Amino acid sequence: QPTAMGIDIKAGGRKATKSTGRTAPVSENLYLRLLVKLYRFLARRTGNKFNQTVLKRLFTSRTNRHPISIKNLSKFLAREGNQEKIAVVVGTVTDDVRFLEVPKMTVCALRFTASARGRIAKAGGECLTFDQLALRSPLGENTLLLRGCKSQRESARHFGAPGTAHSHVKPFVRSKGRKFEKARGRRASRGYKN
Repeated sequence: QPTAMGIDIKAGGRKATKSTGRTAPVSENLYLRLLVKLYRFLARRTGNKFNQTVLKRLFTSRTNRHPISIKNLSKFLAREGNQEKIAVVVGTVTDDVRFLEVPKMTVCALRFTASARGRIAKAGGECLTFDQLALRSPLGENTLLLRGCKSQRESARHFGAPGTAHSHVKPFVRSKGRKFEKARGRRASRGYKN
């Protein structure tokens, strides 16, 4: 009597059973690993959404930890009800020389550029680390979790197809002179113009 064939879970079920995304940081930075240890504990023991989100963002690659400027931070903190909150950024806080009046603000981030740290401190604000934040606000109470714009990288300008109709994608071109990608497709007198 023939036996019923089973399903080979190993061969046929890899995609369905595999969970995507990181479960630990790839970086071997000791201090980052200690923060992961701390927030793994907090996320597990509190079951708090804020701690889970911070933990997930600590795992990400550097290109996915977008920097945010002090100008953007102050814009979000100036909104109604946000004045007294601690801005939390899992990434770098950068300076903006075009921003002249820095308000007093409390910011927690993985890293501050030297000039950003100096300007925040000079305005009477505070620059916190994540271990300080865990002591001050273990459940993420009175915090504002922010992140920078993901498409600000120069490489993002090249994503897509350059030269097609209504596309504003930047081509990888050696120079921007008359001789470089300026004829067919760019002028009606040379075939067609997009």
